Amino acid sequence: MNLALELPEIETIRRDLDREIGGKKIKSVDVSSVAVIEGSKNKKTFSSELVGTKLGLVERKGLYLMTELDKKKLLFIKLGVGASLRRHATKDTTDKDTVLKITFTVGGQLRLIDPEENSRVSVFSLEDLADPDFIEEKFPEFKLMGMDPALEPEPWTEFAKRVLREEESIDLKTLLCDDSVVVGVGDIYSDEILFHAGLRHDRQSDSLSIQEVRRLYRSVVEVIVEAVKYRGTSIEERQFIDVFGESGGFAEHLAVYGREGLFSPTSKKPVQKVKHKGRWTFFCETQV
Repeated sequence: MNLALELPEIETIRRDLDREIGGKKIKSVDVSSVAVIEGSKNKKTFSSELVGTKLGLVERKGLYLMTELDKKKLLFIKLGVGASLRRHATKDTTDKDTVLKITFTVGGQLRLIDPEENSRVSVFSLEDLADPDFIEEKFPEFKLMGMDPALEPEPWTEFAKRVLREEESIDLKTLLCDDSVVVGVGDIYSDEILFHAGLRHDRQSDSLSIQEVRRLYRSVVEVIVEAVKYRGTSIEERQFIDVFGESGGFAEHLAVYGREGLFSPTSKKPVQKVKHKGRWTFFCETQV
């Protein structure tokens, strides 16, 4: 099983890239796989969009990384499952799964390594991106994007409105994995958030008290901030390698995920593992 990267991993990459490549000028582009290029007719067309441009700040929208190209265009990168972005010296040996190499006039290269070739890289003009219809067509997920706890958490009252939506009640694991509620939370962090909030994965959202919603909100923010602090989670079924080729360090701080049979940090009861709606879920009996 290979899990997708979640918000803390993408935010870790964003921060590193902003320091590493922001302001650099692109000398050349080498595309090994046209499968990862979206919106360009061929490798040559895509390369011509980038060569000679100077990168701006590296920002993030949801799980998309993006940077301005000389204030006229935006470069978008969406990492696929198992993919990574790495900084390299130009002379470094090229990994066989490298699908894209961007060489800078000064300061080596940025390489996209993607064994499955399921990442997406695209360039759009700022003029196109100013058109709401264009955005809705290309990035429909942007329209209903929930709280982004790694950037600027919304007030807990706004979060509460999303959780206690009258039209539907759903289990809390499904709720947390919904990008319209919280951006970029998947199997790993949903289990950690629910553990620290003391709430079960199958608890229905409309059964929460206001106090429990506040606890859930606090847990979302604290878990994501801590995971970014420790530079993401790298585990056997989801290796996370950062821009410098290092593994994320949050695995040592996981309370329940992947710890079935071990004692829960809050009790002498073992962590449980169950299949919930097709997803492995880890929890402690103390969660209610």
